[in-house]
Amino acid sequence: MKKAVVTGSSRSIGRAVALRLAKEGYFVVVHCAGNIAKAEETKAMIEQAGGKAEVMSANLCDIEQTKKFANSVKDADVLVLNASLQYRTPWEEITTEACYEQLNCNLVSSLILMQAVAPHMKEQGWGRIITVGSVQEAKPHPDMLVYSASKAAQTLMARSLSLQLAPFGITVNNVAPGVIDTDRNADALSDPDYAAKVRASIPVGFYGVPEDCVGIISLLCSDKGRYITGQNIFVDGGKSVQ
Repeated sequence: MKKAVVTGSSRSIGRAVALRLAKEGYFVVVHCAGNIAKAEETKAMIEQAGGKAEVMSANLCDIEQTKKFANSVKDADVLVLNASLQYRTPWEEITTEACYEQLNCNLVSSLILMQAVAPHMKEQGWGRIITVGSVQEAKPHPDMLVYSASKAAQTLMARSLSLQLAPFGITVNNVAPGVIDTDRNADALSDPDYAAKVRASIPVGFYGVPEDCVGIISLLCSDKGRYITGQNIFVDGGKSVQ
């Protein structure tokens, strides 16, 4: 049974991805930053559907915790880097602490985890790495300067790494969601005027749901996606084009 590690899988997009990969036969490592109860919910949902999973906790803003977590999952066959940290702050007010926290979680932790799993993937001649980016790589939000920059950097890192790992049967791709109806966005989208403005910026005219991001990630993790690598695939209802 192949092992899939999905960071930030206690809720939202990460949970949806974990459920799908478990359904497809992967043993899933459900990761959370500290909310063990929510991660255990994901694990229970997987097991109720006949799958297998375990819960691991690590704050990816903390480099030492990240390294310990990476060492524990270095035998992963699939790595989905979904966890992220997002602060809404006018750029003039961004503190260095908030900057480093987002960079560590959204970029540095991805590098550490990639470095950890690559040797095992190389040894077996097969592996899948998917980073989860954001439509903000193309349409940055004015109050999320560090978040959008870190996501763009993560994608470029994935594209660069794809060239180096391709000869070993390892694909590396980025999936960039648009406006997804998750608890992270609930407060902002509860403002009717703001919600209407956001909806108007999406060509299909509606928000996505976490499950909308699952299909492409499932494909990229499978043998059917073996010829796709180094790509940045937007799942955003056309928002990145407009």
